[in-house]
Amino acid sequence: MGAQLDLQARLTFAWLEVTGKCQLHCVQCYADSGPAGSHGVMTAEDWHKSIDQLADLGTRMVQFIGGEPTLHRALPELIHHALDRGLVVEVFTNLVHVAPALWQVFSRSGVQLATSYYSDDAKQHERVTRGRGSYERTKSNIVEAVRRSIPLRVGVIEVGGWQRVEEAVAQLRDLGVGGEVRIDRLRQVGRGVRDRGPDLGELCGQCGDGRVAIAPDGSVWPCVFSRWLPVGNVREESLVDILTGPRMMETASVLATEFAQRPLNPCVPNMCDPQCGPSCSPACRPAGNCTPTGACAPDYH
Repeated sequence: MGAQLDLQARLTFAWLEVTGKCQLHCVQCYADSGPAGSHGVMTAEDWHKSIDQLADLGTRMVQFIGGEPTLHRALPELIHHALDRGLVVEVFTNLVHVAPALWQVFSRSGVQLATSYYSDDAKQHERVTRGRGSYERTKSNIVEAVRRSIPLRVGVIEVGGWQRVEEAVAQLRDLGVGGEVRIDRLRQVGRGVRDRGPDLGELCGQCGDGRVAIAPDGSVWPCVFSRWLPVGNVREESLVDILTGPRMMETASVLATEFAQRPLNPCVPNMCDPQCGPSCSPACRPAGNCTPTGACAPDYH
């Protein structure tokens, strides 16, 4: 009982990776998702149960991610269920295709959207997404989200020095995006790996601290970037047992040792998304105590 009360005091956010399937095959995808991906073995009922457990533990927000979450048929009912349990919902989507019925779901109070963007130039954007026509479709759906007054934030991801990044930010503002528009860098996880394998250096320093990620196969990770550190599976045991179990405790100890060796950084975000990484990632919702100099300076490459 004591362990559950402790979790209720600190578990605030969860990523729900409902699918590994995506229409695109982005060169930097942290999840290594694409058209050949699958929804995994988690059923809609399994996701309902996980949402219930998260709500019971005091979680305030869930983010549906993938792959591309809009490809999962159960997404509308899962969003409704999360909202009915009092959770704020964010859907991290490529906005390549949004069915009319989904627009109705996204328009509910308590739902917000997030997406990635790569350039104001179609060829540059599609060089990253490897999806012909994805630029125009994503841009038009950004405009539609703005028209519907759906809260939207956008991360412009810099994967190389050849993109029109600043111009993309300006274009998004011109399109009417009033939420966060930030620039972020490539993360060396999944297909983003360039000169080394995924390691603790790609993590922001708050993995497992008030947040948790659940995968399409039910695996639980401290965050979506620490995919090589599973601590349990929700199809086999409850979230409470996983988060207070020996594997989580051992992993938390390893992470704490690693993060303690880093310089103190007061501006680590208090809520991250799949674009986050070390330092004060500009694609994260910051804690409100950052300045654009010193340790808080975004780490672009």
